[in-house]
Amino acid sequence: MEEKLYTIPVNDAFDQKCECPVCMMRKKLEDDAIAYTLGPSYMEDDVRMETDKLGFCSRHLDVLYHQSNQLGLAIILSTHFAKINANVEKLSGAATQPVRAKLFAKKDSLPGNPLTDYLDKLNGSCFICNRVDGTFGRYINTIFYLYRTEEDFRKKFAASNGFCTAHLSLLLREAGSHLHGETLTSFCKTGTSLYLENMKRVQGDLEWFVDKFDYRNTNEPWKNSKDAIPRAITKVGSIVYEDDK
Repeated sequence: MEEKLYTIPVNDAFDQKCECPVCMMRKKLEDDAIAYTLGPSYMEDDVRMETDKLGFCSRHLDVLYHQSNQLGLAIILSTHFAKINANVEKLSGAATQPVRAKLFAKKDSLPGNPLTDYLDKLNGSCFICNRVDGTFGRYINTIFYLYRTEEDFRKKFAASNGFCTAHLSLLLREAGSHLHGETLTSFCKTGTSLYLENMKRVQGDLEWFVDKFDYRNTNEPWKNSKDAIPRAITKVGSIVYEDDK
């Protein structure tokens, strides 16, 4: 099966003691995609054709801006701007009059406007998101494949710190398409139990972090609460900070 090609990164993520191994997988894919975007590849014609066409979402633009290759980013954005300007000039003549939307009309039933259709499509596309999403989907499939076929992975899954809110939802929604019978029941029950158990653990760390600011606890140990905030943000926001990687 094709999924077997991705067993190594999936196992590597579950081997780490983190708040969400799925977040770790996606973060690694994003880091690799960002490095690829600003690496030697940006001078390749086929890559530049895609970055010119798709552009980047606001989050990944911000990430790219904070990398060290400002020249590379300027070159990428320069030709992307040229592509946008050429397309807008081409479409502007066909969209001189705005389309008046009828009250309560369904979006799909409204007449199209070539310029706004292009701009909306551009605003919804991102070269890095596209590069990440394709492989990330295969990683998710691999989780189910390993859970279904390997006892060692089921043990590793059960010993993890669970998942963030978004990725637990993703796994539960996709589970029925990959697992059946007792295996499906076990996966959903274990995943949900892990989530709740570890959310309560992080909640306790947050509460002790707050309590440490009480002067009466000045000389008490921090326990596991010093990094409670970034770990909590991973749980509810699917964000992995550099120190947690």
